[in-house]
Amino acid sequence: MPTSSRPQLRVVVLISGSGSNLQALIDGANSGELPIEIAAVISNRPDVFGLTRAKDAGIVTQVLDHKGFASRETFDAALMQTIDHYQPDLVVLAGFMRILTPEFTRHYLGRMLNIHPSLLPKFQGLHTHQRALDAGESHHGVTVHFVTAELDGGPAAIQARVPVLPGDDATQLAKRVQRQEHIIYPLAIKWFAQGHLVMHEGKALLNGELLPASGYQIEANEP
Repeated sequence: MPTSSRPQLRVVVLISGSGSNLQALIDGANSGELPIEIAAVISNRPDVFGLTRAKDAGIVTQVLDHKGFASRETFDAALMQTIDHYQPDLVVLAGFMRILTPEFTRHYLGRMLNIHPSLLPKFQGLHTHQRALDAGESHHGVTVHFVTAELDGGPAAIQARVPVLPGDDATQLAKRVQRQEHIIYPLAIKWFAQGHLVMHEGKALLNGELLPASGYQIEANEP
């Protein structure tokens, strides 16, 4: 029987909520477009819809409730142990709403990706859509980046820019950005799975070429 030249990438996905980006990865894996195997989905919150999405797709799920741990360090140590049980090649943060300890980020350095709803380095942290509107930005967007100890500060792999339209509120802008999230996150993970996207000496490289600070740029002009 013919065999693939490159085995499927084993991925563990961390979530805290509804899991819309998780669904994009599940759909990509099921269609064969995304050469990954989602080994497990882990949530720090019980009863979130992302767990239902994973279970419906036949993916192993686990809940590790951060409220049951005395400190961020003890939670991260337990999370690390749980992740490593599945021996992933890549850890994907998909709406995982936790600030990670330096020890955790070091352990997965170069093999952990996050998606953040802004054009980093602008608007690190929360409430990015309203902050972009308040700042009068003409464009907003989303960034996929490697995770480092700096919050939302690791090297960018890819960004999608969307126009801020007259009359936009935070909800409308968020929906436009989220459509791009579901495009660029699977794309970045596909590049990583194919060996095209790597982190080297604190920089993101695509096909051996150093990416700019903003990562690979996609301009989304759809309304």
